[in-house]
Amino acid sequence: MERGTTMQPIKDAAADFLSHKRVAVTGVSRNGGSHGSNAVYQRLRERGYEVFAVNPQAQEVEGDTAYPDLKSIPGGVETVVIGTRPERAQATVEECAELGIKQVWMHRGPGGGSVSKDAAEWGRAHGMTVIDGGCPLMFEPTSDTGHKMMRWVFGMSGNVPRNV
Repeated sequence: MERGTTMQPIKDAAADFLSHKRVAVTGVSRNGGSHGSNAVYQRLRERGYEVFAVNPQAQEVEGDTAYPDLKSIPGGVETVVIGTRPERAQATVEECAELGIKQVWMHRGPGGGSVSKDAAEWGRAHGMTVIDGGCPLMFEPTSDTGHKMMRWVFGMSGNVPRNV
């Protein structure tokens, strides 16, 4: 299958993604709870990342300022975790391209998650590294035992890609 960039093992792509400290997380909910984007947002913040919540319907989430879109984040970001419905991923990937953001992670645990095959292919064709599945919390330095176990299980089911 033709992709815009050379494929690399998920472990390497995750390490590169997580080496960047300014991260936006889309789909962070005002209601929090066990919402996947909120868990990612909270963990990244706890681990010392400068993390920005993106939710056009909220001015504040998790006690922090929320931004309506990526271009509204002061100083920009280096990477983006997409935690919205898959049908919104294309617009986010296109905004990343406009802003020069080269690394995108489409969150996926059980079920379909935020992965859009078309958006992933579009991003790769435009020179981005797109991790289309799994969760940043499944990899060091942000992982925990539960997420490491989920990485193994979801790797077997295909929800965590082997290569990106």
